[in-house]
Amino acid sequence: MTRINPEYVERIKRLICAAPYPSLVSMRLEDVQVGHCRVELEVRPEHFQPYGVVHGGVLATLIDTATFWSVFLSIEREDDGLASVDLKLNYLAPVFGGKLIATGRQIRMGKRLGYAEASVADADGQLVAHGTSTLMVLPGKGIRVDAPRELAD
Repeated sequence: MTRINPEYVERIKRLICAAPYPSLVSMRLEDVQVGHCRVELEVRPEHFQPYGVVHGGVLATLIDTATFWSVFLSIEREDDGLASVDLKLNYLAPVFGGKLIATGRQIRMGKRLGYAEASVADADGQLVAHGTSTLMVLPGKGIRVDAPRELAD
């Protein structure tokens, strides 16, 4: 069984949280493991649509991000990357503020495609959105991190 290097995971989390888009939407990758991840976002005024409800694109971003990271560590080759092929989601309740927590779970990983689901809940645990995504492995498009991905046996 592959053992993921905790230092690699921490560097990935720092890199992603400092990247332009996650910073723009105030999203944080809080936990990433093989087959699972957690992404959090504190709702800010710019997340609202004109009717005072958090824009659906914010929830879609959380689902897209959580499905991606739940599959990421299952890629066989460290120098490969991922891209979303599709994203399907359902909005289940309006969000008016607070903290949003997206939990991603890998359902299946093959050599070229992965499939995952994610749920978004508010701070009280109320489910506000759910979705699935198919992700494609992109050879040679991996994230460069100055730490080995796997621990030596």
